[in-house]
Amino acid sequence: MTSPMPDAVDLFVIGAGSGGVRAARIAAAHGARVAVAEAFRVGGTCVIRGCVPKKLLVLASRFADDFALAPSFGWTLDGARFDWATLRDAKEREITRLEGVYARNLAASGVSLVRGRAGLAGPGRVALDDGRVVQAGRILIATGGRPFRPDVPGAELAVTSNEMFDLPALPASILIVGGGYIAVEFACLLQRLGVRVTLAYRGERILRGFDHDLRTHLSEEMARAGIDVRTRCDLQAIARDGDGYVARLSDGAHLGCGLVMLATGRVPNVEGLGLEAAGVAVDAAGAIRVTDDSRTTAAGIWAIGDVTNRIALTPVAIREGHAFADTEFGGRPWTCDHTNVPSAVFATPEIGTVGMTEEDARARVGAVDIYRTSFRPMKVTLSDIPERMLMKLVVDATTDRVLGVHVAGPDAAEIIQMAGIAVKMGATKRQFDDTVAVHPSAAEELVTMRTKAA
Repeated sequence: MTSPMPDAVDLFVIGAGSGGVRAARIAAAHGARVAVAEAFRVGGTCVIRGCVPKKLLVLASRFADDFALAPSFGWTLDGARFDWATLRDAKEREITRLEGVYARNLAASGVSLVRGRAGLAGPGRVALDDGRVVQAGRILIATGGRPFRPDVPGAELAVTSNEMFDLPALPASILIVGGGYIAVEFACLLQRLGVRVTLAYRGERILRGFDHDLRTHLSEEMARAGIDVRTRCDLQAIARDGDGYVARLSDGAHLGCGLVMLATGRVPNVEGLGLEAAGVAVDAAGAIRVTDDSRTTAAGIWAIGDVTNRIALTPVAIREGHAFADTEFGGRPWTCDHTNVPSAVFATPEIGTVGMTEEDARARVGAVDIYRTSFRPMKVTLSDIPERMLMKLVVDATTDRVLGVHVAGPDAAEIIQMAGIAVKMGATKRQFDDTVAVHPSAAEELVTMRTKAA
């Protein structure tokens, strides 16, 4: 449904993902006349085919671990089985509900919603795909990103994360190509849903850019769970093989599988926007170049979120959108701070991280102290499951400031959200030590580590 569209607005937002919707609603609350266009579904990648449905699948997959642990707590389980169609359809109902919430919130804020494509038609002008042109005092580009397909023979035969949420059936086996967030999350959840998983990554170790101890720990836990993790191994070609596929890998293997998933990164979604004609510059990766306050190189045009390739996280896009709206329409100028942003990887085990890695700290600060512990989570201590949890603090040896916190294990995302506050405030190791522990908990380890790692 398309809302009534005026011929002129104070702000036109291209893209109704989380960042675009936040910017539109805040600007409207400041009294601006606002319109937003969305070519797919309101809510963007995160709500429709990203963070939210992914987390639902992750939660479903972890029942496999709970069932395995149940006998050690005295439970007898008989006949447990998993049905993909039930989960897939329940997921679809939930994201449809959330899409409705987003659309209703826009309407309640007085924002006009256009369901269709939009592009730049010149200074202060937005062209809609139905032929209309809208005058806009300001234009905000919030079109996000899209999966990248490598240029290898047969790449068109593979799926990406976009298609994974709506598969008619789960394959018996899958090759996942990549080693970032999306690759490891799908590898872990699919393995627990009964799929035989091979992960091929061209790098030396999965999760490039994360602390090396987290990368090693997750790789070992994935292998222990039965995932075939192949590093220094890249995809060279895909071909059909009966009802399945055969993938040729750089390690010489010809791997037969029921499905190939490409999780080889995401690229800014800029096609068809008319950026060049409008004078909006992009960088070598195709991302829109912006200043700290999200201004592009063209007057009257701003950009936020993944399309700028600063930090590709939904909460960051939301803050960038909010800052833009407050600054331009609310008389309250501020910018999104991109330092010490906490994040989580919803693999199993889960990862939470904030601040500097050990490698970054040694390169930028010099003298650092490392505190690290590894232990069995309480949940598995009554069983023979050898799962371990990892926690690590990176501390400036001169100032005692905690530069980074890294967690791998159950509830890591919940733990790192709170630890992120301390790191953002510049807390010291002494202040961590002075905090009374909550016992028995895993998080207490962050305030009880006293011995420096060798």
